[in-house]
Amino acid sequence: MSVRRLAEESVQPAEFAFNREFAAQAKTWIKKYPKERAQSAVIPLLMLAQEQDGWVTKPAIETIADMLGMPYIRALEVATFYTQFQLKPVGTRAHIQVCGTTPCMLRGSEELMEVCRSKIHPEPFHLNESGTLSWEEVECQGACVNAPMVMIFKDAYEDLTPERLAYIIDRFDAGRPEDINTGPQIKRTFSAPASGLTSLTEEIKPGSKRAAKSTKAKASTPAAKSPSNPKAVNSTAAVANTAKLVTSAKKPAAKTTVTKGNATMAVAATASGRAKAAADKTAAPKSAAAAKPSAASAAPSLEDKNRPAGIAKPANPEDLKMISGVGPKIEGILHSLGIYTFAQVASWKKAEREWVDGYLKFKGRIEREDWVKQAKALAKGGEAEYIKVFGKKPR
Repeated sequence: MSVRRLAEESVQPAEFAFNREFAAQAKTWIKKYPKERAQSAVIPLLMLAQEQDGWVTKPAIETIADMLGMPYIRALEVATFYTQFQLKPVGTRAHIQVCGTTPCMLRGSEELMEVCRSKIHPEPFHLNESGTLSWEEVECQGACVNAPMVMIFKDAYEDLTPERLAYIIDRFDAGRPEDINTGPQIKRTFSAPASGLTSLTEEIKPGSKRAAKSTKAKASTPAAKSPSNPKAVNSTAAVANTAKLVTSAKKPAAKTTVTKGNATMAVAATASGRAKAAADKTAAPKSAAAAKPSAASAAPSLEDKNRPAGIAKPANPEDLKMISGVGPKIEGILHSLGIYTFAQVASWKKAEREWVDGYLKFKGRIEREDWVKQAKALAKGGEAEYIKVFGKKPR
């Protein structure tokens, strides 16, 4: 570890005090520990001082030590040991922490640092001319799958290119950080595959047909799933029925003169025959039901008058996956129906929505997720309009 020292006396302020907001937070942190362990709050209090002033000053360290009743040297040891504490002034508008650990390095973090050198200062921990920006190289920040990335204060910016980082730095320097979305800077949902979801593309809600099927599958035994035993019934029911049959078979019947061995064989044969009959009787209705699917489960006809009108595939189809509830698989089905644009979805009437819902076997999901309202926002102004209407980014 490199030697970490406090900033020169010339840049140190004369004194330090928490403002009203941070003083209240400091008291809350101190109360979390027993009085004899109050010094345990030194790290959160140093973080509060850094959040207030941008860096940890010598007066701040001494003030916090006095608050916790600890020697100055102990508080100084903590501040200089942990690299999360900035011991020199940082940019007032942005301090860029560029991850240089292996995943980010392999994905281009060196180029990101070159951007920082050219736009801020050739050396880390130095301010730009106006004092608004600074940068440093740090170790892993926990978003390796979205490498390369940087942290600016408390926010992460991932999947960066040199051009994108240059733009982000310009926005912060102009005092417009709200122009930049945090997180992935490409069309990626959090840490999902950059090419789109490959599994769990549909939501399974409690009470749905798929959820019931999943529960039923978990309850069944391996024997019931075996292709070599198609007539097998649920193991619990089979065991109960067999036990019942054997019990009844052991009851004395009409008086008949038989040997002990013949009686045992008769009981076994009776139990076996009745169990087989019960199994066949149980399996038969299931087979008949499986052979005749209900009309309600059948998909609507493609010739139905309520089917939405399709169009020829445009050169650049719109990304229907931006509609919450539409994954890669559903988008493919919509394309097969000639649905390629947000405007098409936005124009669906009630009958058309019901037809598509039935064709996809969604059981009302289109209405619950309000595809039409989502599509109208996306057709009107893309992601910006969607955020304006729904208060969040489209998926």
